[in-house]
Amino acid sequence: MKAALTFATLMIGAAAQADTITVAGGCFWCTEADFEKVEGVSEAVSGFAGGNVENPTYEEVVSGGTGHYEAVQIEFDPEVVERRKLYDMFFRSIDPFDEGGQFCDRGDSYRTAIWVDNEVDIAAAEDAKAVAELELAQDIVTPILKDAEFYPADAYHQDYYKSEDRLAFSTVGIAVRKATAYDRYRERCGRDARVREVWGVDAPFLPKS
Repeated sequence: MKAALTFATLMIGAAAQADTITVAGGCFWCTEADFEKVEGVSEAVSGFAGGNVENPTYEEVVSGGTGHYEAVQIEFDPEVVERRKLYDMFFRSIDPFDEGGQFCDRGDSYRTAIWVDNEVDIAAAEDAKAVAELELAQDIVTPILKDAEFYPADAYHQDYYKSEDRLAFSTVGIAVRKATAYDRYRERCGRDARVREVWGVDAPFLPKS
C-alpha cells in the first residue's frame, strides 16, 4: 500500500506541473505539428478560440461569422521549457506582419493571436513580442488578447500531421495518407519559405536540411 500511495503521489505531483498556453498561428495543423516537437511539450491540441459561438464546428469557423481563430492549446512542463521560450518560438513560426491570415490561408479564422489569463502569462507574451519587434525592426500585428474559451476541434483534425489514415480525395492527391497530405499542403502553402524570409534560417521549426 505504501508503494502504491507513493506512486500515486508522484503521478499527482507530475500532473500538477503541467501548464498551458493558447496561440493562433494560422492553420492549426501546422502549429500543432511544430510545438509537439518541442521538448517539454506533452501535447498540442487543435481547436478554436476568440469567437462568440460555443462549441463551433470546423465548417462554421472557416466559413466565417463565428469570430473564432484556428487555435492550439499547448500543454507543457514549465520545469523543462519556459512559457517565455514557447512564445519566442511561436513568433518565429509565423508571419507576424500579416493581418489577413497566414501564408496561403486567408480570412479571419487564420489570423494570429496569443491569449493570456494571468500576469505571468501577460508579461511573458509581451516581452517575447517586444524582443521580436526589436529583432525585426518593425511592428508586429499579432495581438495579445485576454480570456478566451478554447474549444477542441473534432478528432479528424487532431494529430493530422502524423496520421496514417487515408483520404479518399484531397486537393493534394487521391488516397494519400493524412501525413502525406499535410506535408504537401505545408509546402504548397509556402509556410516555411515565408518564415525563412522573415526570420532567417535559424527559425526553430524550419527543416534543417
